[in-house]
Amino acid sequence: MSTVKIPSSIVTLLIGILLTLASLWYGQNHGLMPVAASEEAELVDGLFDAMMTIGFGLFLLVEGALVYSAIRFRRKDGDEGDGEHLEGNIPLEIVWTAIPAVVVLGISIYSFDIYTRMGGLELMDHDMGGPTKTVEVAYAADAVTGGSTTALGELPLEDQVSEAGLGVSPDAVDEGLSVDVQGLQYAFIFNYPNGIVDGELHVPAGQPVRINLNAQDVLHAFWLPEFRIKQDMIPGQETKLVINANREGTYPVVCAELCGPYHGGMRTQLIVHSPEDYDAWVAERLAALDTGETVASVPSVKSDRTHTARTDAEYLEPFVEPLQLAVAPERLAALRASAEDSAMTHHSHAH
Repeated sequence: MSTVKIPSSIVTLLIGILLTLASLWYGQNHGLMPVAASEEAELVDGLFDAMMTIGFGLFLLVEGALVYSAIRFRRKDGDEGDGEHLEGNIPLEIVWTAIPAVVVLGISIYSFDIYTRMGGLELMDHDMGGPTKTVEVAYAADAVTGGSTTALGELPLEDQVSEAGLGVSPDAVDEGLSVDVQGLQYAFIFNYPNGIVDGELHVPAGQPVRINLNAQDVLHAFWLPEFRIKQDMIPGQETKLVINANREGTYPVVCAELCGPYHGGMRTQLIVHSPEDYDAWVAERLAALDTGETVASVPSVKSDRTHTARTDAEYLEPFVEPLQLAVAPERLAALRASAEDSAMTHHSHAH
């Protein structure tokens, strides 16, 4: 009785199909990323899924070849001779060099496209003494309009190169919500329009929000894991980003730059409201502002709505106790005066 021998080409094809299906499945079901809460997160997750698909396929291919070779070509009992001497295989070496090169090039182009669509080039923030404005407009025209001379301001918002570093152009949301964020060892302070100052970031869903970042002492980084964006906070230099929240909920805000011994405790939360709930929150905070309250407590600390004169130590208490931080009161002395002056100015204008 003769056995049917399947051609090696058919076996290779079947193995390739199985590897492809397994890679595609794992690339979409790895479960390694946190929930996506912004438009930017969806772009980054698409890139990450593609990289996981390719990486898992290569892992199966390489490890499968190693396991097969270890079993198929293992030393037989009684075989004490040397293995066959091989000089090399030029076509095979070209293939295993060319495939990774093409993969890396493809991922590079894809990732650059994602970075550009998120506004990550910051062309106008780098003044090298030359015509940066011309460079920016030329880049935008070539990339978006196919080489036409369309001015940057005439481009759709999603196609404009951002000044911010991430998100759509900050100038595109000048009429919307803008929040000033001050970072210091070891807390984030959020200054909202109308004089609201809070230890949490509250934003409405479904609309871009401009965030202006400043550091009071050392380098910090404003990281939103569920939004897949991070921006440096630099002393003496304002940096910006725009977030586009599309999922209501509460998400962590983390400092991602080593800023001192208590860096790990420098975190707060971002709360995404529906537009109606956000308006209600603003109204509630303005009502508290009328009683003299200018700064709300950080997460898990109930806000004291009574108007009392507080020392620097009392002012810092909400930021110190929940995180067990050794924050010196003088660290916030200047910030406190600045925040309260700003609050009084905004509040007087509002009335």
